[in-house]
Amino acid sequence: MSTQAPRAVLIGPPGAGKSTVGALLADRLGTGFRDTDDLIVQAQGRSISDIFVDDGEAAFRVIERETVLAALQEGGGVLALGGGAVLDADVQAVLSGHRVVFLDVSIADASKRVGFDGSRPLLAVNPRASWTRMMKARRPVYEAVGSHRVDTAGRTPAEVVDDVLAELDPS
Repeated sequence: MSTQAPRAVLIGPPGAGKSTVGALLADRLGTGFRDTDDLIVQAQGRSISDIFVDDGEAAFRVIERETVLAALQEGGGVLALGGGAVLDADVQAVLSGHRVVFLDVSIADASKRVGFDGSRPLLAVNPRASWTRMMKARRPVYEAVGSHRVDTAGRTPAEVVDDVLAELDPS
């Protein structure tokens, strides 16, 4: 177990680029990368969509909270959180004091990146309206939890990583 905090924790909605940017950021920092959605899939042996369908959102959120808290405690590297992880009060409390980067994105860019297909359980019905509603509810939490904000709209992952690095070390 690492005794240091993650170098950066990435938060944001589906389609913000947390996984792509996180992997590139970790590579640039010469450290490891973990995505809590991937950790959940590995531990559960099934997709997040299957967990939602089989067990319900409430059960998924319990698994997600436990996974995020363990990953934060393990520390080190770059960590990307699932889009809804920051809604949990325990996760919000533990994130305080971490370098948390809110990757912001417009619906136009998000739809190009995720395609609003059935693999996103909360966006399965009327994806554009669902995403807009979700962001209206989540944006204040993302903004409150994030110690830094980087807009990803219309930008390449490498450009976003450059901005994240500038935010984390504004020398």
